[in-house]
Amino acid sequence: MTQVIQPADFAKVDIRIGTILEVFPFPKAKKPAWQLHIDFGPEIGIKRSSAQITQKYDAQQLLGKQVLAVVNFPPKQIAHFPSEVLVLGLDTEKGVVLLSADEPVSNGLRVV
Repeated sequence: MTQVIQPADFAKVDIRIGTILEVFPFPKAKKPAWQLHIDFGPEIGIKRSSAQITQKYDAQQLLGKQVLAVVNFPPKQIAHFPSEVLVLGLDTEKGVVLLSADEPVSNGLRVV
């Protein structure tokens, strides 16, 4: 069952769009994953994330792709890699499908 939250609770979650600049293999991750470097614009800068999206995306498909991510969670240490943002996606039978805007927008824009 879905937990009910108030609009003020949702407003605390800072979801921004950024562009993937670099993609690296992550062989030390427990589950197959990529290490991503994502540009969230001048206010937030470049952040790193570990993303379990290897089933659906190869490195070339990810470069330059804009993605949505939660940027105000505390960093999470994953096998000696600090994952600073949580990239958002939908868990499908064929793998995670990343969330994005339907047209290019400026890095760092916030979901409202």
